[in-house]
Amino acid sequence: MSRSTKPHEIVERALELSTADGCVVIADEESSANLRWAGNALTTNGVTRGRTLTVIATVDGKEGTASGVVSRSAVTAEDLEPLVRAAEAAARGAGPAEDAQPLVTGTPVSPDFTDAPAETGSAVFADFAPALGEAFARARAGGRELYGFAHHELVSTYVGTSTGLRLRHDQPNGTLELNAKSPDRLRSAWAGRSTRDFKDVDPTALDAELAVRLGWAERKIDLPAGRYETLLPPTAVADLLIYQMWSASARDAVEGRTVFSKPGGGTRLGERLTELPLTLRSDPNAPGLECAPFVIAHSSGDDVSAFDNGLPVPATEWISNGELARLSTTRHTAGLTGLPVSPGFGNLILDGGGEKSLDEMVADTERGLLLTCLWYIREVDPATLLLTGLTRDGVYLVENGQVVGEVNNFRFNESPVDLLSRASEAGRTEKTLPREWSDWFTRAAMPAVRIPDFNMSSVSKGV
Repeated sequence: MSRSTKPHEIVERALELSTADGCVVIADEESSANLRWAGNALTTNGVTRGRTLTVIATVDGKEGTASGVVSRSAVTAEDLEPLVRAAEAAARGAGPAEDAQPLVTGTPVSPDFTDAPAETGSAVFADFAPALGEAFARARAGGRELYGFAHHELVSTYVGTSTGLRLRHDQPNGTLELNAKSPDRLRSAWAGRSTRDFKDVDPTALDAELAVRLGWAERKIDLPAGRYETLLPPTAVADLLIYQMWSASARDAVEGRTVFSKPGGGTRLGERLTELPLTLRSDPNAPGLECAPFVIAHSSGDDVSAFDNGLPVPATEWISNGELARLSTTRHTAGLTGLPVSPGFGNLILDGGGEKSLDEMVADTERGLLLTCLWYIREVDPATLLLTGLTRDGVYLVENGQVVGEVNNFRFNESPVDLLSRASEAGRTEKTLPREWSDWFTRAAMPAVRIPDFNMSSVSKGV
């Protein structure tokens, strides 16, 4: 179907074509722009456009309701009816869906449902690109090379259902990753930012930050594996807690399969996880981290249900003042567990009441390690949520409030739940880019956290 056809018209036409007992149609209109650079010079840039249509058909049978899901891109007018029929055939050929629920009802209609989709393009970099050129010049004069990329995408999602829902959400998403390297490539430092529009990122300021870190790395110090007092920056805290939330399914906990399962049965809801006054929450209206206020589910999975499309997503406290307050549920798993409906999260915020910046926390450190970021995070044991991974792009030794040099990289073995119980200080919450999970999740705000005995299990030769 041509791009001149408005997405809401596609949704309406697909619903008209449906002969299933229930139908959900999701049209995603996507646009993106990117810049890439290496050695203090731009290398590539580009703009893309795309459209994806998802049809979810539900069929009521004697044994229960079945669903069929078909998604295709570049759908033409001729493709639309075959797509709808394919979803219906998939539903009729499937067994009853375990997560079957009545489609969400009500008559909410987004006021902009019939408007054209929002789009991004090269103009999003109008102020950023000249500033990046200034950063290149400063880096060149300072004897360092900058590498990295800036990516911005905007997805307008239209959700229509046979029960009358007509919802629309525009989601901007921008990431900036910047690496500074010494000319001999022996020293490297990284910084990243998440942004909605590139108006709040300053590449020259990031370059100045990276120049300091490259300076720290001029002195090399070898340290053995062991437990060290460690300052986790916001990006590392985000990567760990995002994985924790991905493992916070109420159903899995009730069935005794996760770190949130209670020995002997039940869950750890209501249990104090940390003595710090930490609150882990999600809020679709959080300033700068706005996300969809309703469920958008292109298919069903362990913690999401296609039947929940359009269900409101309220602000939720997962950990409240140190206590485990909620586990994620769909309507189906809420019924199985007897717990409140708590749809998945589109952003994640950790508040601890702290006011110190990371630099101020460094100044208060007698001896410890300062990390830059984590990567290659993998699960070792779901029962304890033990994770392993590597440090990257700079681990620094702090002595008497000063960074005195760069140490070798490590492999770590830690559980984020256990880390919360041992954390002794949390700094000021700030927006951050989770480096490990930035392809899937970018909207996070975290404080730096001090861990008295972070487990660096072995030395790594990675950079």
